[in-house]
Order: sequence, then structure tokens, then C-alpha cells
Amino acid sequence: MRPDAWWTQPLLIFIVLSTFIVYATWAALQGQHYFYGPYISPFYSPGLFGNSPHSWFGPKPGWWPGWLPFSAALLILWAPGGFRLTCYYYRGAYYKAFWADPPACTVGEPRKRYLGEKSFPLIMQNIHRYFLYVALLFVVFLAWDVWKAMWFTDVATGKQQFGLGVGTLVLAVNVVLLGGYTFGCHSLRHLVGGMIDQLSRAPMRQRTYSCVSCLNRRHMFWAWTSLCWVMFADLYVRLCSMGVWKDVRIF
Repeated sequence: MRPDAWWTQPLLIFIVLSTFIVYATWAALQGQHYFYGPYISPFYSPGLFGNSPHSWFGPKPGWWPGWLPFSAALLILWAPGGFRLTCYYYRGAYYKAFWADPPACTVGEPRKRYLGEKSFPLIMQNIHRYFLYVALLFVVFLAWDVWKAMWFTDVATGKQQFGLGVGTLVLAVNVVLLGGYTFGCHSLRHLVGGMIDQLSRAPMRQRTYSCVSCLNRRHMFWAWTSLCWVMFADLYVRLCSMGVWKDVRIF
């Protein structure tokens, strides 16, 4: 029996992840207040359908089931959600916090049988490498949102002008943190540096592998900061849309 407070870390992880899951689910089901001016919540980007001016293909599609409440977020959140759910780091974190598998090092598990990730449903965790490909696209989409967040419509003339608001910075920080998390992914590290015996014989791949490894060394930092910030980014856009907060134009 460990004499230290080993339970504090899994408890904190349980609280943070539970808070995120509850908030993200609530925000995704709202279907409104997810855009404000040139800003769009990262929970709803890319906006494939919806009443937002950021929508790619127009309003709610006709094929959407009538019994299911429509929200543009429901069309895209499976991708970043699946990427985090199957992430190697997060798996170790929520296995301990939610399943006590194990709760901490040198602490016994509340079960006698161990199946690992070789049986259903945990064998599905191996799909993480494919979620990575989609997640890389999402970084591009969110970076494009930052560019669009630099163009504000002049109320008097109706023309767009280049500018910078607090919301622009919020979305930009979100891309930086998500980029650090995504480009430091273990699967990306294997993708750029795997299947070769000597990296020194492929200088470009070696440099790429070194960059990914540099980010990977702080994967835990990127995982938690990006998780909390993407939630804050949605909250910022949402409260500005509701008139609770006022976005400040820097120039």
C-alpha cells in the first residue's frame, strides 16, 4: 500500500475529463451561439451545414432525421473526439482515472482478469493512426478559421477590413496548442520515422522525426492545454454571441 496521496492525479484527471465531456456534449447539442462575426467555435468547425455564415454547404440538409435535433457540431466532432479517445497518452490517463486499470503504479487493480487491448472493444483503439490523418486536416481548417477571424465587416460600408480582435488571438492560440498536440502524436512520429533502419540515410525524414519527437516529449502538456483551451475557445465565442462578453478589437 503506497503511503503517499497517489489518488490525487487520477482524481484530477477524472474531474477534468468529466468536465470536458459534459461541457462538450452540452455545447455540441446547442446548435446555436457558435459563431460571432468572423469567429466560429472550434467545436463546430468546419461548418459543413447550418445557419452560420461560415457554413460550407448551406442550412440543415433535407436528409437529416426529423427525430434527431440538428447541430452542425454532430457532423464533425466524431473526428477530433475519436482522435483524443484513442490517443496513446489519453488512454493511459483515463484507464487509470475511470477504470482503475491500474489506478497508479504499484497500486492493485479492482479486478483479477486482464484482457488488454486485444479484444473488443479496446482493440478498436488501434484505429488511432487513421484518426491522425483526419486530425491533421482539422488543424488546417482551424488555421483557416484564424485567417478569416482577421477580417471584420465594416458596419457602415459593408466591406471587409483587416483587423485583430481578442477572439482572433483566442482562436490562434487554440491552433498552436492543437498543432503541438497533433504534430507531437506518437503515430505521426512512427509515420515519419518508421519503416527505415537508419534515419541518417534519409536526412529530411530525420529532421522531421526530430521535430515530431521534440513535441512528443511534452505530449502531456500539449494534450491538457489544448483540451482546456479548445473548451475555452468555444466558451468565448458562445458568450460573445450571447452578448455576455464583448469582443475587444485590438486594431
